[in-house]
Amino acid sequence: MLDNIQSNEILDRLPAHLQQYIKPQNYEDYSPINQAVWRYVMRKNVDYLSKVAHDSYLEGLKKTGISIDSIPNMYGMNRILEEIGWAAVAVDGFIPPAAFMEFQAYNVLVIASDIRQLEHIEYTPAPDIIHEGAGHAPIIANPEYAEYLRRFGEIGCKAISSSHDYEVYEAIRELSILKEAEDTPKEKIDAVEKRVDQLQNADVKPSEMAQIRNLHWWTVEYGLIGTPEDPKIYGAGLLSSIGESKSCMTEAVKKFPYTIEAAKKEFDITKPQPQLFVTPDFAHLSLVLEEFANKMALRKGGLEGIQKLIDSKNLGTIEFSTGIQVSGNFSKVIEHEGKPVYIQTKGQTALSSREKELVGHGVSTHPEGFGSPIGSLKGINLAIEDMSPRDLRAYAIYEGENVSLEFEGGVKVEGEIITGTRNLQGKIIIISFKNCKVIYNDEVLFQPEWGRYDMAVGKEIISAFAGPADNESFDLITHTPSSTTIKSKKTPEREELESLYEAVRNIRNGENSKFSLNAAFDLVKKHHPKDWLLSVEIYELAVEDDPKLAEEVKARLEEIKKQRSEVANLIDDGIEMTETKMVAP
Repeated sequence: MLDNIQSNEILDRLPAHLQQYIKPQNYEDYSPINQAVWRYVMRKNVDYLSKVAHDSYLEGLKKTGISIDSIPNMYGMNRILEEIGWAAVAVDGFIPPAAFMEFQAYNVLVIASDIRQLEHIEYTPAPDIIHEGAGHAPIIANPEYAEYLRRFGEIGCKAISSSHDYEVYEAIRELSILKEAEDTPKEKIDAVEKRVDQLQNADVKPSEMAQIRNLHWWTVEYGLIGTPEDPKIYGAGLLSSIGESKSCMTEAVKKFPYTIEAAKKEFDITKPQPQLFVTPDFAHLSLVLEEFANKMALRKGGLEGIQKLIDSKNLGTIEFSTGIQVSGNFSKVIEHEGKPVYIQTKGQTALSSREKELVGHGVSTHPEGFGSPIGSLKGINLAIEDMSPRDLRAYAIYEGENVSLEFEGGVKVEGEIITGTRNLQGKIIIISFKNCKVIYNDEVLFQPEWGRYDMAVGKEIISAFAGPADNESFDLITHTPSSTTIKSKKTPEREELESLYEAVRNIRNGENSKFSLNAAFDLVKKHHPKDWLLSVEIYELAVEDDPKLAEEVKARLEEIKKQRSEVANLIDDGIEMTETKMVAP
């Protein structure tokens, strides 16, 4: 169950291994400064993105009920998202890529519920509710794009990772947390940045997961749509960054037509992107995704697919041509003439068919591993899986018979047949033996004293993918992140500033306020000389009701611009938004 989470029909479908990443949103933890950051970014974005974003963005804001003035409440979002077949959950920062994509496969949007600091208002490397809620959510209201996202998740979560991928994920997660946390020592950030650079530039062959993450980055996160000469924004990373959404439209950022070649283009999450890819329409995204999927072990299987699983050192699955699926940690493959002729797992293994564990073939039956030959019998043109009951009887593949089966690859299975297991189509998928010995040349692969031997039947491996065939077969509730997001410190100075932001917010909403607008301005000017956003908010209200105060606030903002050049453009944008609204018809 999703404790402390208001669930719905879509969330109820989530398996337990995904539910472990979900946390309550705790809406009351958002401070008045957090709300002001959300409001500033959304006002600026909606104003600017109405000119440069894909039409689906503004339409999606309305459909998903995302407000400009307040951080969205996940419960409210879910009530509206459910109408378009989606849901949203809160998580703590980055989660593993496979889990992130699997959520998408269930039509669930993952939202990092923290929000960027005021100091990082233009861009943060850490996922936050502005990026997820205001970036991803509106676009999924477009049915064609939503289906692309779901399909991407379905395929992406099956991509095979490497141990290197997990190192990169952990390092990037730590870096994003440190960069977003206040007062992190520069040397600490530099050290982790160096490690991220070393990992990202390491001379390793990119895994399937690394490549499909590239496709995800250049579409879902940083995608443009239209033509390279006249693009529109649809990627969530651009939609949620008031800095990069502007810079990406300049000639300084190169634009290339989106093709499968984007899978080879690495990205750096900590820096603005030097180039972007432009899809002509959302349908083209799905074409490229299918083109990439056709190259994955998921669809090709074979020796290469098994080798990828062995190299990954992670739980994975292979599927035989009969449909039987073997899930476990693959440790060995014997090959013959470029084809796999025997596979071996170590540790807990489960056998399934059509993503459902076969009765009597869970990890309690195969706790120490599983091995099986692959291919056709030597000198027999008919594969076991294609044999009729009469054929099986003719070749002594029959209950109670002692047989010696020699496969084309050289593997021999000798023993007494106990029984066979068939699938719904009547194909035999498992043959079980007692007093069985399995050998390959002089190597003993199974001995009679080890007990019953279950042999998977299939002439080839048609698929290999990450994760188990049946999620219920294994204990997958194992996620323990090496780092957690760091919350802002509550100092007396910070608490006073929060109270001033709350007062101005209350005045705007027509509620009782602890301070008047004039008093709030006097206090922020006196005690918080570096703060600029509250003065922008006061200016917005004073322009309408108190021209004298507005003049004083604007003069103060000009002073801050001289002292803090890094926020000058933000102040200018805040003033412009107010003054543009005043002259609008």
